[in-house]
Amino acid sequence: LHGLTVAAAHARAEVLAGQLGLGALLDRRCEGYSQGERMKTALARALVHDPANVVLDEPTNGLDVLATRALRELLRRLRDETGKCVVVSTHVMQEVERLADEVVVMAAGRTVAHGSVAALRAQAGEADFEAAFVRLAYGAAVGVAVPAGGAGA
Repeated sequence: LHGLTVAAAHARAEVLAGQLGLGALLDRRCEGYSQGERMKTALARALVHDPANVVLDEPTNGLDVLATRALRELLRRLRDETGKCVVVSTHVMQEVERLADEVVVMAAGRTVAHGSVAALRAQAGEADFEAAFVRLAYGAAVGVAVPAGGAGA
């Protein structure tokens, strides 16, 4: 496991199991895990060697509400307490609003906007972040302006 000694890997597994609520799974084979259990296990595997940067693609996919909240809190702790750079790719705008310091909006394979959630709302002229995202991403993708107030409809 990323060059860790057996003792270090076991110690780190215990810590991550506690943080991710995986304690009951430590002595179980992965066969038969739920989608949420598989997602949390993949996250633990990505964090086992305590990387400086963490890149996650749709990390809450398949997680229930409590697991999603726990994961968000873990990501905040990684950012705030350890200073890690956490990059998350997601289509869930609620997660972006709750987690992101900086947002990059991609459309048709290119960056169409970037900035804080508040700055992107202002740029799009929308109070709702999802509506701002739609205006910025899809308006740019098709080369037309999405009417104000209609973006979130």
